[in-house]
Order: sequence, then C-alpha cells, then structure tokens
Amino acid sequence: MSPTTTTIEADATGSLGLVGDAADVSRTTAGGTVLMGGSTDVDAAFQWMITKAGGGDFLILRATGTDAYNAYVYGLGNVNSCETLLINSRTLANDPQVEAKIRGAEAVFIAGGDQAKYVNFWKDTKVEDALNYVRNTKRCPIGGTSAGNAIMGRYYYSALNETITSAAALDNPYDPNITIGVNDFLDNPYLANTITDDHFNNPDRRGRLVTFLARMSKDKGIVPRGVGLDEVTAVCIDANGASQVFGSGTAFFLQQNGGSNTPERCVARASLDWYRGRQAVKVYKVVGTATGTNTFNFNNWTGTGGSSQYYYVDRAALGVSY
Repeated sequence: MSPTTTTIEADATGSLGLVGDAADVSRTTAGGTVLMGGSTDVDAAFQWMITKAGGGDFLILRATGTDAYNAYVYGLGNVNSCETLLINSRTLANDPQVEAKIRGAEAVFIAGGDQAKYVNFWKDTKVEDALNYVRNTKRCPIGGTSAGNAIMGRYYYSALNETITSAAALDNPYDPNITIGVNDFLDNPYLANTITDDHFNNPDRRGRLVTFLARMSKDKGIVPRGVGLDEVTAVCIDANGASQVFGSGTAFFLQQNGGSNTPERCVARASLDWYRGRQAVKVYKVVGTATGTNTFNFNNWTGTGGSSQYYYVDRAALGVSY
C-alpha cells in the first residue's frame, strides 16, 4: 500500500505531518524499549516496534528536524499511521493536545539530535508524563536513537553544558560538562542504575561511559550499569527483560565488577583511577545480526552469542583486559 499524506487539522499541535489514516485507532500492544546507536536506522528494530504496536499509530518525537521518518516507518510494516511531532519548547511540551497525541499512540520513537533540548524542553512536563504513561501503563513500545537513546536510562547524560570527550572525562571525572540526570525523567523498565551512550564505534565514547559509571558508583553508592551502542545497532528489550541485538555493529553491556570494586580514585581535578586488578568493569559484547539471534538478558545481565572482557582505568588511561 502506498503511503498517503494526510493534511493535519489544527488539533494536531506541533505536527510536521502524518502518513496513513488520521483517524485514531485502539490496538492491543506489548511493552518494550528500543536503544539505537545512531546513524543509519535499523529496519528490524522498527519492525519489532511495529509488531508490538499491534498495527496502531506510530509517533515520532523530535525537537529539531523534519518528517522524514513518516514514510520510512509507514513502509516497514502494518501501522495505521506514522506522524512526527516537533516539540521544541516547554510551551508545546505542556500543550494538552500534544499530551493527548502521545497518550493515544501505540508506539513512540525519539529521534536523534541534541539530548539537552529534550531535557530542557520535555523534562517535568506533560510530554514526560505521557511518555511514561505509554510505556508503563498503556504498555506500548518506545525507543530512541542517538540523542533519543541517551535519555532512555534512569541515569542519563544530559549534555546540558558542552559535550564531554573521553580524554577530558578521564582526566577529571567531575568536569563541569559531565551532567548526569538521576531518576527524574524516563522510567524505562530494566534500566534502573543504567546509563546509555551511542555512536560507540567511535572509541572516544568508551572512556566517558566508564567515567559516567565511576561517578554513579562514587556519588550514589550503586553498582552501575551502562549500555554502549555502535551506530547501525539496536537493542530491543522485551516486556520480560530479554533483548535481541539487531544491526551491523556491536552492543556493549558494562557493569561494575561487584560491589567492592569501586573506583580507587574518583575526585575533582584529578585523573580517574579505576584499576582493580585490570578488572574494574565487566563488559559483554554482542554483535548485532539481521534477525537478532544474539541476545542479552537485563534481568541477570548475561547474554548469548557474545564475548567477555574488562575495562579499567590506570591514571586516566582506559585499558582492556581479557
């Protein structure tokens, strides 16, 4: 079926356009969360969401950009419609019609861009409430790529100041550009004590994610977890916490190696030292496939089809051991 562009009436506040049937439908859905690493989108991850949406309405949220996702998503499977909302102010984020549009969706995906805009515009608004309603009460799939992925965890790198490089983070884990939100935005199941990062095929991302974990361990006294995603890679977490890894890159699942293996040094204006016998952080690497044959279970933090290694930091130098 060829996509049909529908003219949006005035009640669709913030809409960039809709493809498909503008009439709202109600469908049986299944909950889930998609973490995507950026760059080229992973078709299989969207098809996974479409299946869980039960043929309902698929909604794209963004703070910048175009309606390019509409025809793409509509063409991937059986959805009633795909619409994009541009929510680029707190006024729009608190608009009752925007809230109603999100609550009425059967799947919601947050595009890439700048996660600071999502935090500044959406946090503590009707959009935040609606997203958590869709995922946890209505039990629909939600997900995000790049900046959209960065806000999926209960802990999240908000990037409210300038971005942080691995070199700067490892040199000073309390650099002012390390801004981490804690349990105050999205409430995704199975992502407690977990922070996400993307574009992980860029090695510069790895040291900063380890630094984020060090801060979580030091500041909050938890055993922190992290998910790093290569571009063109997606982790699709089912309602029971099991996940599949789709795409052509690798997903990295990080966890502090036990409650006692806290950073040896994590203080302001000094380099990070998290050595612990070169086994400070356990890492499980899972390569994506077209059919998602390799898996990871968020309940017990174990996977299939992957390989194990450790990350450690020796006076600001990130190392890998096996």
